[in-house]
Amino acid sequence: MKKIEAIIKPFKLEEVKEALNQVGIEGMTISEVKGFGRQKGHTEVYRGSEYTVDFLPKIKIEIAVSDARVAGAVTAIIGAAKTGKIGDGKIFVSHLEDAIRIRTEERGESAV
Repeated sequence: MKKIEAIIKPFKLEEVKEALNQVGIEGMTISEVKGFGRQKGHTEVYRGSEYTVDFLPKIKIEIAVSDARVAGAVTAIIGAAKTGKIGDGKIFVSHLEDAIRIRTEERGESAV
């Protein structure tokens, strides 16, 4: 099993959700996060004063999938989240040692 974490632009969430649904990924966890990478934020003017906004709003999607579904999920996220501009985000794939469904106590891939 693998855990996929994707950091995307907020306005791309619905497109990513639909793309993942089309490849059979039904469950996910979404968090509103802030961060920056190469963008290094931007400046804004508020009431005549200029401010540097370092941390930009992003969406973090977390998905647990079987090894066989990783490539399809990653391809779906890239296809739906990509704008071709700086700040599109990142995808991290890591090994998931175990998963347990609390209600039924199922373990492993059947819990996902």
